[in-house]
Amino acid sequence: MCAAIARLQQLHTLPISASGYRGAHRGGGAWRSPTTPSRCRAQGWRTLAALHGRLEESLEKALQAEFALSVVEYTVLDTLARQDGWHMRMQQLARAAALSHSATTRLVTRLENRGLLARYLCPDDRRGIYSQITDQGRELLERARPVHDATLKESLDAAAAVPELARLVDALQGPASQEMPRRAAGT
Repeated sequence: MCAAIARLQQLHTLPISASGYRGAHRGGGAWRSPTTPSRCRAQGWRTLAALHGRLEESLEKALQAEFALSVVEYTVLDTLARQDGWHMRMQQLARAAALSHSATTRLVTRLENRGLLARYLCPDDRRGIYSQITDQGRELLERARPVHDATLKESLDAAAAVPELARLVDALQGPASQEMPRRAAGT
């Protein structure tokens, strides 16, 4: 994670383009790099938000088209499937999905109505409620995962071709993704 943060910090040394991203300016005129740390952070945040928007849009289209599943629904199913016992408290799930408690409750209700999740009271603390992925939810997730992963890869590859996003994509893919082609080549 520290390497990814260091790579993101490198992004702050690029000038701001007319499009609002860091990188070469195509419209003529000189752009100067932000001089204050707060401007650097703000520009980094805008770049991250732009990449996130591109990725989320692509994933949403693919998952909705093939599985009638939103990105956040996929995220919740995936998060639960990665837990020991395939369950989490609602407040933990809200944090993992970056949702408010009320939005998480509505989302879990929708998934529960589709038979993808179940809720039950925590046996140790009757105030706590667990959400648990069902067999049907795991089956849908396993069918959706290859589409999600392929769409994410295609979207990141396309974003890497945008000079203003290339360094951020590189930071997200990390050193492991850069080593894989070399390992496959036998070096």
